[in-house]
Amino acid sequence: QVQLVESGGELVQAGGSLRLSCAASGRTFSSIVMGWFRQAPGKECEFVAAISWRGGITRYADSVKGRFTISRNNAENTVSLQMNSLKAEDTALYYCGARLSGGVSQKSSEYPYWGQGTQVTVSS
Repeated sequence: QVQLVESGGELVQAGGSLRLSCAASGRTFSSIVMGWFRQAPGKECEFVAAISWRGGITRYADSVKGRFTISRNNAENTVSLQMNSLKAEDTALYYCGARLSGGVSQKSSEYPYWGQGTQVTVSS
């Protein structure tokens, strides 16, 4: 079992930056693949970024490449998403997910554990 708690979401102006964090507990964090997903009102859940358990492999959605950076701190059991040059279309509820086996995935269905989400609102 893995428990996840996201934080860091808030209202920010377009062009600004935010750093989201996800704290994990319950299992050995260093063996867990972590991902960030988002869901805007009326839209499906969308992959944002994911990172392997050692941090050596990362994947990003095309829409955030060059603007967002995912990282993890296995000593502190946290994964972060640094978001720069934010756009109005980045507005969504952001979730972190965890999977205990397999590699980095862009499919939300392959992450069995989820946090409650943190709201990011970008004003234009």
